[in-house]
Amino acid sequence: MADTARIDKWLWASRIFKTRSIAADACKNGRVSISGMNVKPSRPLKVGEVVDVKKPPITYSFRVLKCIEMRVGAKLVPEIYENVTDPKQYELLEMSRISGFIDRARGTGRPTKKERRALDSFAEPALFGFDDDDMFDDDDDL
Repeated sequence: MADTARIDKWLWASRIFKTRSIAADACKNGRVSISGMNVKPSRPLKVGEVVDVKKPPITYSFRVLKCIEMRVGAKLVPEIYENVTDPKQYELLEMSRISGFIDRARGTGRPTKKERRALDSFAEPALFGFDDDDMFDDDDDL
């Protein structure tokens, strides 16, 4: 076991990100930080450091227990890092799930495609017995 590991490899190997390229992109885009400083994918990681990973809407925090660069099974993850994420972050995640757009009450918000088509068919002039020519026929007024 090595004393250090690349941060992008460690994030992938510890199953925080699905692929190493996604982990490297997260580092490049400033979503991974150590001690409040954004890190590059090649930064060496040491045992005991706390890694902050922003996955909107929350920021996860992990304390490094082992530095690895080879992916491990899901059962071995507790030996690799300790999740030290603030409980308030999980409350924030639950609040965003509750207030999500998933369970929209019928009739609130923007209409769905089906509702919009029903509104359009209801508002068509032919439905009320009018022809387009009858509406603009000005010869009767003379």
